[in-house]
Amino acid sequence: MATDYDAPRKTEDDSESIEALKERVPDKLSGSVDSEDADNPSGFELPGADLSDLELDVVVLPPQEDEFTCMECFLVKHRTQIDHEVAGGYICTECS
Repeated sequence: MATDYDAPRKTEDDSESIEALKERVPDKLSGSVDSEDADNPSGFELPGADLSDLELDVVVLPPQEDEFTCMECFLVKHRTQIDHEVAGGYICTECS
């Protein structure tokens, strides 16, 4: 027998009334605070938002003795990842 996969399927869960479903959905206007919103009080930033007034505090560490900057990918890597040396510096094993 062929099965029509596009046909609507009825299960035991479909027998619930609209009122029963509405009771299970939390009221959006209630006074409870969603924990997800409490973590990010400013909300979501939209693409293209003006962030020119935003100040970032970043700590920049100087190069360590056991690190090098790859001349191909410009990533800072550990000296154990040096593959070979070129005129400008070192090339890592991933780029060689």
